[in-house]
Amino acid sequence: MKKLTFVLLMVLIVATTSCATTSQTIEGAYKRSFTYEKSRDLKDAIMALLPVYKKYPDGYTVNLRLGWLYYLKGNYANSEFHYKKALKVFPYSAEAMLGLSLPYMAQKRWKDTEILMYKLIKIDFYNYYGNLRLAYVLNQEKKYSDAIKVEQKMLKLYPTDINFLTQLGLSYLYSGNKKYALDIFSNILILDPENITAKSVLGKKK
Repeated sequence: MKKLTFVLLMVLIVATTSCATTSQTIEGAYKRSFTYEKSRDLKDAIMALLPVYKKYPDGYTVNLRLGWLYYLKGNYANSEFHYKKALKVFPYSAEAMLGLSLPYMAQKRWKDTEILMYKLIKIDFYNYYGNLRLAYVLNQEKKYSDAIKVEQKMLKLYPTDINFLTQLGLSYLYSGNKKYALDIFSNILILDPENITAKSVLGKKK
């Protein structure tokens, strides 16, 4: 099983090239990168993977990981660059689209995020994080009725999900429907008594 997993990883790393690197070199690079990330040494976590990236610049896995590491480091331009390279290899990759949404959202690029998340849910209609991020950005764009449609769709699948209930409550609150909003946040406190957002909203309205 371990051998099969590593073979799959190799395919993802190399993606469109027929060259080969020794398994020890690649495995060691990733191991060092994860170790550095765990200790929050993001610079070295990135540096550990650069030899792999240099040899396989079109590899899916290495670009996906570099996209993540550059996002954590706050280098959103490089994060976007690598996530987009990963998407060139696998254009329907949900994980790469969700990854790309991170630097977009960090820069408050709501429209870009909206377009990307609509693309994702066209492929995977009930993708949890795709719909959650779409609901969030629609609220940011003041498209409350569109956000409510997304939230209600997902709450049919996850009726007690705190994240979607919170987004729905905020959609109603921002759109001026305070009664519905307060009812939702009151219900959230039953499910999650320490919910900060619900406490804040209800506290302000008392």
